[in-house]
Amino acid sequence: MRHSTLRQLEVFEAIARLKSFTRAAEELFLTQPTVSMQIKKLTQEIGLPLFEQVGKKIYLTDAGTELYKTCLGIFDHFSRFEMIASDMKGMKSGKLRIAVVTTAKYFTPRLLGMFCQKYPNIDVALKVTNREHILERLTGNQDDLYILGQIPDAVDAVAEIFLDNPLVVLASADHPLANEKKITIERICDEPFIMREPGSGTRIATEHFFSGHNKKLKVRMELGSNEAIKQTVAGRLGIAVLSRHTLRLDAQIGQLAILDVVGFPIERHWYFAYSSGKQLSIVAQTFLNYLREAADLLEDLSCRHGTSGHCPLLKNVAGISSDT
Repeated sequence: MRHSTLRQLEVFEAIARLKSFTRAAEELFLTQPTVSMQIKKLTQEIGLPLFEQVGKKIYLTDAGTELYKTCLGIFDHFSRFEMIASDMKGMKSGKLRIAVVTTAKYFTPRLLGMFCQKYPNIDVALKVTNREHILERLTGNQDDLYILGQIPDAVDAVAEIFLDNPLVVLASADHPLANEKKITIERICDEPFIMREPGSGTRIATEHFFSGHNKKLKVRMELGSNEAIKQTVAGRLGIAVLSRHTLRLDAQIGQLAILDVVGFPIERHWYFAYSSGKQLSIVAQTFLNYLREAADLLEDLSCRHGTSGHCPLLKNVAGISSDT
């Protein structure tokens, strides 16, 4: 492989990650024939097939899987050297890759915006997706850091609490229970519930709370996003348990009420996580240190003050993608 080029490896890595020649070509600003030619040359150099196609989907061969791991290591070393060199020059620069669960999108932009103001030479790529995909990305070590609301039991990872994440019971503003005090768990269980999809951290915590009181919820509907749930609750189709961070000063603020239910809010936390054994980049470590030291920032993002939602991303947050 001594004659293989770094460009060929970049093309291969993009195809392996995106599972598509077309999407890889778009990401790298290359034509699809160019991408195909680069992979053909790389395959000839290695002497083994790197991809196999089944129907319309492509998969890595055993050789392709090993090469993908090697590519990640190579690119990680290059990135680390660039950041070390920048650090030696007395400046923090580089790229920070963060993947967060969907509920975390309500406060992560503000965190990143303030961070980028302090370190203007750092660019941020933010991925927003559900918990299942976050755990897949964490297992594959695809990003620098992850934000999620529950420690990943099945994944070998380092996790650290950095922010409270209280779960509250939401109902429409004109719900009969909206003005009641100390609503019992028995009474709330008579209501139809709107729930997140199975596997959601919010749903897991909600079901654990009620099962701990030997209660079973009447699930009327399952929805895959917090925004859809809030719209449904505002439409009087049921009540829901969501993170207080999902409440922003938007059109729904006058349509929803937080019910005073005994045992609520459910006290949970937000975690930063990364793969065990992973050596954090200088940029990632700088971001973690920034959060640990920013006590005033965390207070501002607490449940009492963190519902405004007016936190535009700065230009440094270069890439934002969402699966929802």
